[in-house]
Amino acid sequence: MPASATLTIRLPSDVKLKLSRLADSTHRTSSFLAAEAIARYVDSEATNVEGIERGLADVKAGRLVPHEQAMDRLEATITAAERGKR
Repeated sequence: MPASATLTIRLPSDVKLKLSRLADSTHRTSSFLAAEAIARYVDSEATNVEGIERGLADVKAGRLVPHEQAMDRLEATITAAERGKR
């Protein structure tokens, strides 16, 4: 079993009530559901931040595509996809 730590948080009363109801309905504890939700959120946000950092590194290194060129590629892709539907 992975190590765990305790975290105390404050929730609005309505959120705590919804969490309790969900825990009852799913036969899980509120702590389990909260930990699962926090883990998913942290993973998602970490992925977003990593993507932003990669983008900023690309900007810093000059790895950019001018807006007009990007739009031309996008329009060509859309046109090709529309032709494929016919």
